Amino acid sequence: MFAVSSTLLTIFAIFAFSTCGSYSGMFKMSVECKNRSDSDLGIEVEFEYPFRLHQVYFDAPTCKEGNRERVFLVGDYSSSAEFFVTIAVFSFLYSMAALAAYCFVLEKYRENNKGAQIDFVVTAVFAFMWLVSSCAWAKALSDVKTATDPERVITLIEACEEQENLCKEVHDPKVSGLNTSVAFGFINLILWLGNLWFVFKETGWMAAFGGTHVPSQEKQPAPDSFGQEGYGQQDPYAGTQGGYQPEYGQQGGYNEDGGYNQGYDQQPTSYSNQM
Repeated sequence: MFAVSSTLLTIFAIFAFSTCGSYSGMFKMSVECKNRSDSDLGIEVEFEYPFRLHQVYFDAPTCKEGNRERVFLVGDYSSSAEFFVTIAVFSFLYSMAALAAYCFVLEKYRENNKGAQIDFVVTAVFAFMWLVSSCAWAKALSDVKTATDPERVITLIEACEEQENLCKEVHDPKVSGLNTSVAFGFINLILWLGNLWFVFKETGWMAAFGGTHVPSQEKQPAPDSFGQEGYGQQDPYAGTQGGYQPEYGQQGGYNEDGGYNQGYDQQPTSYSNQM
């Protein structure tokens, strides 16, 4: 399972930084001046990783006596793009190292669970970094699309502000590869989060948590079940007491002749003597 997960992490990390780090795009515009000789119908603008667009420029006609002006794009999105690619590269390197450890030094890896515990911490850090870098790159990509939209770039050309000149886009840049890189970024996030569970089971922390868990006490039996738990047993005092039941037959009951017997017939005798 470790080898499979590490292989998947390696593959998707490669896809993430290759689709972003090797990207090169281009869009095309046309400027048709009132004086056709000054027109340029094939203005090509190329840009690439790391998307420092403020350094990308092209020459556009001014539609005035054949002069041209240099126009720069707007924006610098290199920080987000480079951060994303850096995380992808380091993820690739760590996944390769983890795969080698699982294949060749697995016993060392499992010794005292130290290797698994370190692996868990590093995996958690990479999962968090994938979340941050993917979100940052997704936002930067949205800004790159806006900054390289030909309709928006046309507004930067001075000649296009005059109604007598016709400016239009020829084709948009293809950013499908960049969209794929964002998708692979979030796929890597899911894979690293899922891998946390498999690494956690190797750390031995689950057993520690299970040992400190205090099981809940059993519920007290319902009153109806007291008879089954021993509460219905005969009271040892019930045979001897059983309420107040004087034994008149032994200590002072009436005899067949209507007189008192034993100790109780002494008191009536004393009354008769006094009379």
